[in-house]
Amino acid sequence: MRYVTRTDLLIIIRNMGLLMIGIGVISLVPIIVDLIYLEFNFINFLVPSVISIAIGLFITHVLDEYSLSKIRLKHAMIISSLSWLWAGIVGGVILQMVTGLSIVDGIFESISALTGSGITIYPDVESLPHSVLFFRGFQQWIGGLGIIVMIISVLTKPGTISSKLYRSEARDDYIKPSTKATIKQFIKIYLIYTTVGIILYSLAGMPIFDSVCNTFSIISTGGMSVKNANIGFYNDELIYFITIILMILGATSFVVHYNLIKTRGESIINDLQFQVMITLIAISTLLIYFTSKIIPMDILFVVVSAITTTGASIESSVVMGGWPPFAIFIIISLMLIGGSTGSTVGAIKLMRVITFFKGIYKNSREIWSPESSVVSVKVSDKKLTDDVAAQSGNYIALYLLCILITWALLCLYGHNAFDSLFFTISMQGNVGLEIGQISQTLEWPLKIMGIFNMWTGRLEIYPVLITLRAFFEIFKK
Repeated sequence: MRYVTRTDLLIIIRNMGLLMIGIGVISLVPIIVDLIYLEFNFINFLVPSVISIAIGLFITHVLDEYSLSKIRLKHAMIISSLSWLWAGIVGGVILQMVTGLSIVDGIFESISALTGSGITIYPDVESLPHSVLFFRGFQQWIGGLGIIVMIISVLTKPGTISSKLYRSEARDDYIKPSTKATIKQFIKIYLIYTTVGIILYSLAGMPIFDSVCNTFSIISTGGMSVKNANIGFYNDELIYFITIILMILGATSFVVHYNLIKTRGESIINDLQFQVMITLIAISTLLIYFTSKIIPMDILFVVVSAITTTGASIESSVVMGGWPPFAIFIIISLMLIGGSTGSTVGAIKLMRVITFFKGIYKNSREIWSPESSVVSVKVSDKKLTDDVAAQSGNYIALYLLCILITWALLCLYGHNAFDSLFFTISMQGNVGLEIGQISQTLEWPLKIMGIFNMWTGRLEIYPVLITLRAFFEIFKK
């Protein structure tokens, strides 16, 4: 039985063309910064962007008859996977042309920014042009809400296509009847918090360019900074607190943000994921504080950075590498868990973890309860079914398998086992924290594997697996 037919491919290619246009347009934005700072790199942004737009226009014109075809979820997942990869390639070519990186390094850096992983190949980011620094920040900002979400808000009409593409980016939360209306509200919230972040950073004394780029990076839980020392460069506790607030906002569900004013703050206080996140932050901070001699602000900052999968830091990776093993263990655990579903974070996400443990509790109760009794367990006022619990367990197992494979490869290439585990979890969870300096010494095959980890981590694995299955079927004939 064929799972991918000729019609399937044409539907995928046609709608992929639409997103290629959007990716090309997005990649033109840094030209404004290039012209403001008179850096004259605009041609290097212009050429890849125009090529993406031209290919997209050609595809949508030639295959226009397939625009009304009934798009299925499998189509949307493949389109989403390929669009993220295409955006990474276009961005990688731009970085290669402007800064002279190899194409593999450029794509790694671009995918890292888009997926909010925040791991950088550049040893000295302060030497980069303003346009490149802005581009990296802008990529994080776009990727935080979702490339597909951003593009379909402008280029697609309400209906099946926008709905399926929205779900393909691992989103199923709605605050309005239609997908486009929901997306518009999410973007409005995102813009408000971005504006607030820029203003707060500026009032705290941060230069306006840094304020814009760092807000893009932090509200999207991306973590790439315009400074080599990241947020630690500013050596200002007020800036640290602003960053902590923005990280938590970015890791909180957009649905909760939307209901914040309507409920006069009750939506965020009563949200189970937010409650668990704040509890984990408090417990983890106290555990590290009482078992180490680390400065309290350093502890709080990295704990919040880890669970929100932001990867921002105020201490260098070398200093963090000298922290006690128990403190590193806690950070690893937080990087695995991540923040709220329906936010900008990566990792497994709190709702899956909560559902997984609730499922274990439900199964245990069913075993020790009388045979005639009915065991009912709720998660956020919804009855927990065996299917939902199993789905969470399956995803967690698949997620850990991805980590295990990459960790084994890093060890095979001779990297320190403990540092490699930390780095692998950071890549797969789109975090960006690091102990040691593995990112600066990665061999090119490991960079390709890292691209795969960050890609699958952002799309929550299944869309990529569906895409690989489709390619396997196409080429096996």
